[in-house]
Amino acid sequence: MSRKMLIDGQDSTAEDGATYDYDLFVIGAGSGGVRASRISAGFGAKVAICELPFHPISSEVIGGVGGTCVIRGCVPKKILVYGASFRGEFEDAKNFGWELNEPVDFNWKRLLHNKTQEITRLNGIYKKLLTNAGVTMLEGEGRIVDPHGVEVVQSDGTKQYYSAKHILIATGSRAQRLPIPGQELAITSDEALSLDELPKRAVILGGGYIAVEFASIWRGLGATVDLFYRKELPLRGFDEEMRAIVARNLDGRGIKLHPGRVLSSLSKTEDGIKVITDHGEELIADVVLFATGRSANTKRLNLETVGVEVDKTGAVKVDEFSQTSVPSIWAVGDITNRMNLTPVALMEGTCFAKTVFGAQPSKPDYNFIPCAVFSIPPLSVVGLSEQEAIEKANGDALVFTSTFTPMKFTISGRQEKTYMKLVVDADTDKVLGASMCGPDAPEIMQGIAVALKCGATKAQFDSTVGIHPSAAEEFVTMRTLTRRITVDSKPKTNL
Repeated sequence: MSRKMLIDGQDSTAEDGATYDYDLFVIGAGSGGVRASRISAGFGAKVAICELPFHPISSEVIGGVGGTCVIRGCVPKKILVYGASFRGEFEDAKNFGWELNEPVDFNWKRLLHNKTQEITRLNGIYKKLLTNAGVTMLEGEGRIVDPHGVEVVQSDGTKQYYSAKHILIATGSRAQRLPIPGQELAITSDEALSLDELPKRAVILGGGYIAVEFASIWRGLGATVDLFYRKELPLRGFDEEMRAIVARNLDGRGIKLHPGRVLSSLSKTEDGIKVITDHGEELIADVVLFATGRSANTKRLNLETVGVEVDKTGAVKVDEFSQTSVPSIWAVGDITNRMNLTPVALMEGTCFAKTVFGAQPSKPDYNFIPCAVFSIPPLSVVGLSEQEAIEKANGDALVFTSTFTPMKFTISGRQEKTYMKLVVDADTDKVLGASMCGPDAPEIMQGIAVALKCGATKAQFDSTVGIHPSAAEEFVTMRTLTRRITVDSKPKTNL
């Protein structure tokens, strides 16, 4: 592709002779958009990126460089998980000789302030990364007006048109609200990360990552928590055995579980928010959190006008290279609803830049992507669950498990087990999936993910020397088969 570029203010000339302001214009400066911008600029492309003004709580007109993960997702959530974990640490410390003779007070406003300071710092770092890469940053709302044109609307209403050879959409997703009477009284995860006051009574609707994590956070900080979800177990889509372990741990930490129930209405009372369930039960809460999923941020992008196809949920349809139905327009991250994880958006952004500007056609690889649920204790997995392995394997599947009390808890007296699982293809001996629920699970699973990505076999796991004493060594000492699932005995469940 021949083009004139690299000097700010010059036009970029495409191979078809058309002249554009930029080689690439990115709408959305979250994880995927920032990564794609920086790498594309590194390949010599002239790049601009637009993002909404910064604020911890997002809306259609405010956001911030760094996106959901940095500002109102993974990072602030993990900070709150750390804060909530100390409650259990104080309890466990007693049998290790620590005498807490005075009540330990918790200052929610201090934690909130420090969390906000950290995301503000990261917002600045992301801006610096873009500047250092030579990317032009524009503040405002980006709307696509033609296959090569973006209109940026600034906060004062001023509009500016920019042309580009390629347009990348990376506007992410937004939390959804359940359409029930009184829905305006509920909050989403955005607001939950920035509450002025810590709730004493919390009701959470949902059974996914966000619901389980906030249940752990608020309970860890001393609130009473009621968790409602449609299925028999939380975390639909995860290994069913691990889901049961998580539910048991939530219950053991004092979270009240309400499986098979949802909320039907909310109303304001003098004592708080009155919650009525679909079974007629009534509760009073200080805060009600809707953790019922997220939807793609496509509503205000003007996609229909330029012919970009979306699915029934509003997510942008793309091919295996992240190209939309309009050849000059691409999309990465949550807005495509492929695998909505920050590291996946980074991978997709990298592959886009290599494909379009690096002369290295690259498809994102969604195999063996590890993930974690930062409940207390956390769950982490990589590869196939037992149920997925059974459905996809041509032959039998072997399941190896280990359940034990972490060494720390043998002294503290906490009645909480760590659980590990390996799922193995009986014919090839390859490890198809690994799961762990217990302290440090995400840190351990990252290393396991490397092994699975490299095609490790169970024999190679067994021949690896463990680190002793550690929880991680259990993954290389599980030599006794727990069960063998044959092709003819595939269980079917709908938990």
